[in-house]
Amino acid sequence: MASPRRPPVTLPLTLRNRLAALILDALRDPVARRTLEALADRQDPVPPDWIGPVEREYVGAFRDRVERAAVAVAVRPLASGGRRLDEALAGAAALFDAALYFEVHELLEPHWIEAAVGERDALQGLIQVAVGYQHLANGNVRGARALLDEGSAKVESRRLGALDLTPFARAVRATIARIGAGEFDWSLVPRFPREE
Repeated sequence: MASPRRPPVTLPLTLRNRLAALILDALRDPVARRTLEALADRQDPVPPDWIGPVEREYVGAFRDRVERAAVAVAVRPLASGGRRLDEALAGAAALFDAALYFEVHELLEPHWIEAAVGERDALQGLIQVAVGYQHLANGNVRGARALLDEGSAKVESRRLGALDLTPFARAVRATIARIGAGEFDWSLVPRFPREE
């Protein structure tokens, strides 16, 4: 389950995209993984090439996102670097469960673009769910509801390889009813589907 505390809010565009690229690289590249671990070390200041004077107000959000990512990728074996869907789904599970929803979108989108018809809708649904929870973290309740509803409908009664997506779809749908009724309980976010 995701942490009951609020997931990290999206960083400014340039910083968000650069950090997301590092996080995705850290799934397959040992140098990127070490860089991510170094950035997560609170003993060291954030290097100025990452956060300049204009972005100083985002140091806390940056650290939070980096720490979540470092923990999520540390337990994953390095991916082969190819375009294997099973590796992408395993990486997406680690990132999703760390509330790194934007990064899930970035990881799965190339697979969605190249997917065969049978996998395409399921991948799009997983992406929409991830983006829906990111919208919710950013305070966009209407957008969150719409994407979670559309995404869960696309993964209902579907499989991706060995993954049965129906339980995930139903669990996501159960969270939609809880959105907007006060502070959202992030512990209700289901775990991403995975091979056990």
